[in-house]
Amino acid sequence: MKKYTDQTRFLIAVDCIVFGFDGEHLKILLIKRGFEPEKDKWSLMGGFVRPEESLDGAANRVLTQLTGLEGVYLEQIQAYGDPLRDPIERTLSVTYFALIDIHKYETQISDQYHAEWFLLKDAPELIFDHGEMVEAAKKKIRYKAALHPILFELLPKKFTIPQLQNLYEDVYNTQIDNRNFIRKLTATKLLIKLAEKDKSGSKKGAFYFKLDKKKYKANFQAFLNFIPNPDKLISV
Repeated sequence: MKKYTDQTRFLIAVDCIVFGFDGEHLKILLIKRGFEPEKDKWSLMGGFVRPEESLDGAANRVLTQLTGLEGVYLEQIQAYGDPLRDPIERTLSVTYFALIDIHKYETQISDQYHAEWFLLKDAPELIFDHGEMVEAAKKKIRYKAALHPILFELLPKKFTIPQLQNLYEDVYNTQIDNRNFIRKLTATKLLIKLAEKDKSGSKKGAFYFKLDKKKYKANFQAFLNFIPNPDKLISV
């Protein structure tokens, strides 16, 4: 097979940023790096792209290999190409983020690389430029969640309005007016109210809801904006 001559070659990697919701708080999944440099330091789930792989294929393989997670929502974010980002060799990294319900996937999590959930505000310092990657992923999610219902990927099949509001408040690091939130939520007509209640927080309880998947798919682009002025909040 012919190759381009007189061209510099370098490595391509993928790094996966996994956000999860446990019903109360938004968290991030981190592992301890298994090799030098920065061995045993906290890291995103990353690995090199194999010659026969697509970027998406590599991201799914790396995520499964390092955490045990399979079948999660993955989306490509951006590439990082600072020549000095990896001290060993020139490496271009393409980032992906995954959104999961922690309880749904908790039995899949592997402890081979000490995978551990951290509250976003309590996450440890990360290797290389991984901290920058996480900040970019948070901005991406904040902006997309203001326009589309992607945060439903983090919720269990049945959930309460307080759970949903807690999730949005965690993502945006802000307080949301309860009545206004419910009004906008009702206007979307994406939720189906169930007869069952969650009484773990009070005797009165809170009704469970579920997502109307047919309307969700049909009206994804028309989803009403839950968060006013999302551009002002994405850098919070």
